[in-house]
Amino acid sequence: MDKEGQLTFEVTTENFKTEVLQSEVPVLIDFWAEWCGPCKMIAPIVDELAADYGERLRVGKLDADAHQSILRQYGVMAIPTLILFKNGEPALRVQGFQPKAKIVKQLEGHLN
Repeated sequence: MDKEGQLTFEVTTENFKTEVLQSEVPVLIDFWAEWCGPCKMIAPIVDELAADYGERLRVGKLDADAHQSILRQYGVMAIPTLILFKNGEPALRVQGFQPKAKIVKQLEGHLN
């Protein structure tokens, strides 16, 4: 659990390498923006995933407006986009709002 009892952590350009690419466990990044309606719809699901997977998965949120260089680096053209990083590489990409069950089904194949 990260600061203030939050299950998710903030991903920034500054901490991306250490917190995501060098993580020992898979990291699911939620690319979002304040003005994005579907991002607000998927946010509670992302929080639930962080709670459900605990030690097996770290979940971070990246403000798309503040960290454009990471979006460009990974070809994120639309938000919300969820990208699962394993061993420093993107292993799964989920674009747009999707129900939790559908996201879980895709995630399960990538988690031990």
